[in-house]
Amino acid sequence: MWQSDNMPRSVGFNDPGIEQDGFRRRKLPWEVVLVLLVSVGQSAIYSVVSFVRAATRAPIAQQQTQLNPSRSDEPFWDALYQFLGIFFSLALVALAVYLLWEPADNALRRIGLDFRRFGSDVLRAVALVALIGVPGIGVYAVGRLLGQSITVVPAPLDSSWWVIALLVLAALRAGLTEEVIFLGYLFDRLRRLGWSWTWILVSTALLRGSYHLYQGWPSALGNVVMGLVFGWCYRRWGRVMPLVVAHTLIDVIAFVGYPLAAAWWPGIFAPPAPSPSPTA
Repeated sequence: MWQSDNMPRSVGFNDPGIEQDGFRRRKLPWEVVLVLLVSVGQSAIYSVVSFVRAATRAPIAQQQTQLNPSRSDEPFWDALYQFLGIFFSLALVALAVYLLWEPADNALRRIGLDFRRFGSDVLRAVALVALIGVPGIGVYAVGRLLGQSITVVPAPLDSSWWVIALLVLAALRAGLTEEVIFLGYLFDRLRRLGWSWTWILVSTALLRGSYHLYQGWPSALGNVVMGLVFGWCYRRWGRVMPLVVAHTLIDVIAFVGYPLAAAWWPGIFAPPAPSPSPTA
């Protein structure tokens, strides 16, 4: 039967474009859950469990946790294991960026993880270090004095030439992992799921806080504040690079400067001395 070309063609449920968009919307929540379960979400769950376990064993002030713990008693193998741990953590960051990539849309440029404005990014990062990093040290110190922060034991700065290099890499890993996934990835995905900017800011900040709860609730609260500030900055600037640089600088100061602070102010930063064993 003849049909005029001027008659409108119906767009039915079998339209491939509509089906593809619907499929993407349905799979997006599962993608977010899976990314979180293999990255920062997994770490947040372990952090909460670690805090609950520590709090039920002994007073918080007597507990301690270690940053960048040794993986082997042999220096070479310890360095190799540390490097592999950093490498595989950065693979998760690459996965998040890969999932953000779209045809004709460079994900690195979209989230601002590039060097186009590196000068201004560094200036903003230094300002954030002063705004967040210095008060963060104060929050930890106050928490220790109140007996509410778990003592954080840094990796020792021994004579091996690669120790400081690995600590700087570990700081870079932390900056990339947290800022790219918390901000670059989750802000994009939660916005596409219809979340308001307020809920995105609050939820990612709370997730960031739970990620650091293993250090005690004062440090977790400080990281919630950091998440709110960093989230606001990312929303305003549209660039994750200054936040990565700021976070990396803060952690370099913590990883490398903490042993010096423990030596200078042992009453606040040094781990508690072990209790003497009872004599028979």
